[in-house]
Amino acid sequence: MPSFTDKLTVGGSEMDMYAALPSGSGPHPAVVIAFHVGGLDDFDKKMADQLAEAGYVAVVPDLFHRFSQEVMDGPRLDRLGHLQDPDIIADMNAAVDFLTANSAIDNDRIGVTGFCMGGRIAWLMAASNPIFKCTVPFYGGNIMGNWGPGATPYSMAANINCPMLFHFGATDGNPSVDDRDKFDAELARLGKDHEFHTYDGAGHAFMDYTNPERHHEAAAAAAWPRTIDFFDKHLK
Repeated sequence: MPSFTDKLTVGGSEMDMYAALPSGSGPHPAVVIAFHVGGLDDFDKKMADQLAEAGYVAVVPDLFHRFSQEVMDGPRLDRLGHLQDPDIIADMNAAVDFLTANSAIDNDRIGVTGFCMGGRIAWLMAASNPIFKCTVPFYGGNIMGNWGPGATPYSMAANINCPMLFHFGATDGNPSVDDRDKFDAELARLGKDHEFHTYDGAGHAFMDYTNPERHHEAAAAAAWPRTIDFFDKHLK
């Protein structure tokens, strides 16, 4: 399974983007991955590789490309304070433009997913770009807050016009079970197609096999096949 790191230009600056490709000539469906607070690391690349194994072109843009080395060398959670939603949307859309410019990609079959902060972004992008045919947030926190100027992802829910599959950890505090219930009620009120799964015993970042303290093997083993089935249903 081939993979590579490309460089895209966004707002006059260079952004790395990891891409994993399925076998065959296409045109293929594709998924844009919004990474977790760890950045463009082995976990996110592995998720892209697994999507490629399932038949999808998967790309992971480096949403931290504007950050100084000092920020990147500091505490990981401090990176969240430097993110701006307009920049995130621009970066994610640059990855979409990369895909739509490639004849090996079926532009009518593009989805978005993300983990941790990327789960928030998966919701945000479904509400911001109508090209996405489905969205799969994994334990997306801070959905009811805004990063920089603009509306919150939660307040943009009316703009989401694609099916959503959202994975929650039962012991997670952000998003909490109460947050889940609020999201569910709002999406139901708006008539949005959504499917929520909550995993007993799992907390935040339960997919991250690189973090033994947080990884929950049973939850991850259940959530990933559900994700592939969901993408297959809506993108294949």
